Amino acid sequence: MHPDARTLWRGPRWTLSLLLACLGMLGPFAIDSYLPAFMGIARDLQASPVQMQQTLSVYLLTFAVMNLFHGALSDSLGRRPVVLVAIAVFTLASAGCAWSQTIGGLVFFRGLQGLAAGAGMVVSRAIIRDLYAPSDAQRVMSQVTIFFGLAPAIAPMIGGWLFAHVGWHSIFWLLAVLGVLLGVLIARQLPESLHPDQRQEFHPLNLLRGYWQMGTNPRFIALVLASGVPFNGMFIYILASPAWLGEHLQLAPTQFFWFFLLSIGGIMGGAWCSGRLAGRVTPRRQIRWGLLIMGATTVANLVLNSLFEPRASWAMLPVAMFSFGWSMMTPAVTLLVLDQAPDRRGMASSIQAFVGAVGNAAVAGVLVPLVMHSPMALAVASAALMLVGLVSWTWVKRRVAA
Repeated sequence: MHPDARTLWRGPRWTLSLLLACLGMLGPFAIDSYLPAFMGIARDLQASPVQMQQTLSVYLLTFAVMNLFHGALSDSLGRRPVVLVAIAVFTLASAGCAWSQTIGGLVFFRGLQGLAAGAGMVVSRAIIRDLYAPSDAQRVMSQVTIFFGLAPAIAPMIGGWLFAHVGWHSIFWLLAVLGVLLGVLIARQLPESLHPDQRQEFHPLNLLRGYWQMGTNPRFIALVLASGVPFNGMFIYILASPAWLGEHLQLAPTQFFWFFLLSIGGIMGGAWCSGRLAGRVTPRRQIRWGLLIMGATTVANLVLNSLFEPRASWAMLPVAMFSFGWSMMTPAVTLLVLDQAPDRRGMASSIQAFVGAVGNAAVAGVLVPLVMHSPMALAVASAALMLVGLVSWTWVKRRVAA
């Protein structure tokens, strides 16, 4: 922790949570807000479906790769400079997207957006642990998750409205304006949470040494897997939602929002419980409860899909409960991840985010196409992903202080 942590942020904790949540929202908001305009952009720029997919793929690729460096850079340069530069790049890239007249230009600026968009999510975790002791840090992380959960709910609605009434360029202008506003707020309100004495030497060999130490630390890797992989047990249903909701559950596109509402409600509800339990229940017990909820709903999902034809009346509920369990445990696991490297919390957050992004990409590109056409296959794949987290935590729980 910063030795003067108590005096750095004088406002209520929820105001810092809201600021950091808005910072972390930029990444997913830049995806979800423009998806409703996908076909309209393609028509306007005379782009093929493959070319339009590249605007998403290049964003996800640069987002994942740069996640590996945002936090590590913040360990050396400070939290504020990294965040402010990233917001400036994101703002300029958003304006570039709005100005794009060709698909090639849009792909380029989307890649630039991805390079900058993940900084807020990565660095904010380190900022929270810089400023707060474990119990309070868990409460703040839980509040951030609650606010953060609003992004995937409102972004498509805002993007769809702007596309229908103003045009697709306005979506990226909105992102640019949000970048400017957030940059001003960060510059004026967010303190530097990394004490000068705690900064790492900015040198390639020093960075490589840190990556090597964490990458070869089995406890660190097990905790990263315990927090990141189970998320995909829920995320696989989101990625497969067109086939799962449309073909198997026979829902019209206008009814898809029920699934997203339930899933987001589960995430926000689990985060709220995590914040309430912080300081009252040990992190180890809270993680166990979260895993028990995920395990019970996973078994129920397998049994129901093996016995019955899936119906919308029940099929979405296990996924929502799974989301609840994951969100209840993940703030506690994330703090354990950061505390494995108290002198390099930014780098620890970077590696955690990178592994999560790579896992999401692998599930999206490899696993979902294999299982999306069978509800039972989806249930089995979800169970396998949850099992990775369970095994990882079972192995590491006696090897870390919790």
